[in-house]
Amino acid sequence: MFFPPEYQGPIHETSRTLSFEVTPRVTRTHQDIRSGAYQSGKRRIVNPIQFYKCLSDETRLRCLLLIEHEQELCVCELMKAIDEIQPKVSRHLAQLRKCRLLIDRRQGQWVFYRINPALPDWAKTVLTRTLESNPAFLVKNIKRLNKMGDRPARAKACC
Repeated sequence: MFFPPEYQGPIHETSRTLSFEVTPRVTRTHQDIRSGAYQSGKRRIVNPIQFYKCLSDETRLRCLLLIEHEQELCVCELMKAIDEIQPKVSRHLAQLRKCRLLIDRRQGQWVFYRINPALPDWAKTVLTRTLESNPAFLVKNIKRLNKMGDRPARAKACC
C-alpha cells in the first residue's frame, strides 16, 4: 500500500495482517520558527509582528479592509475597487493568505477571499476598529466597487 511522503508512522503486524499507524508529518520552516509562528509545537494562526507587517502595505491594507467591509470579494472585484492590475492584487492576496489573515474558496476559475474566521480576537478587533475609525480611507474604493452593482450583477460582470 502506498502512502504520500507527508505521512509517516510505524508498521504493526498482527496475525497475518498489517496495520499502519499513519500520522501527518509536521513541517517547520526556518522562517516559521524564526518568526515565532510555532508556539509549544503548535502552529499559531497569526503572530503580531507578521500581522502588522501585512497591514503596513497600503494595497494589502485596502484589500483587507474592503474584504472586512464586504465579507467576501473576488480578485476582479478587488481589482476594480483599488484600481490595480490583476498580478499586483493577486500577489498581495497570496501574501495575506500566507500570513493566514485570509482564506479563499474557488468557484470555477475564480477565487473568492474572506477574513480567516480562526483569527485571534485581538486581530479581528484591530481590523474592525480600523475600518470603523477610518471611513474616509475606503470611500473611493467602495464607490468603485458599488459601480459594479450588487453581488449578482457583479458576478455577471466579472465572475
